[in-house]
Amino acid sequence: MDSAELIDVIAGGESSSSEISDYIKGLLHTKASEKVASLKPSVAAGLFGAEDEEETIEEPEVTQEPEEEE
Repeated sequence: MDSAELIDVIAGGESSSSEISDYIKGLLHTKASEKVASLKPSVAAGLFGAEDEEETIEEPEVTQEPEEEE
């Protein structure tokens, strides 16, 4: 299912409004499940205290100490 097929179903005029509504619901369900699947690892890692590998940012080490103001 994709948006191009939805346009074809609507433009075809052969489908009932309930069929078009069901098609839209199917598209939304598919997109929502893809979004949930992509967020699931980072949410699980945050919930159980493990670091997410993708979001780990290494900070460079400071080799020079800041100068003191007089």
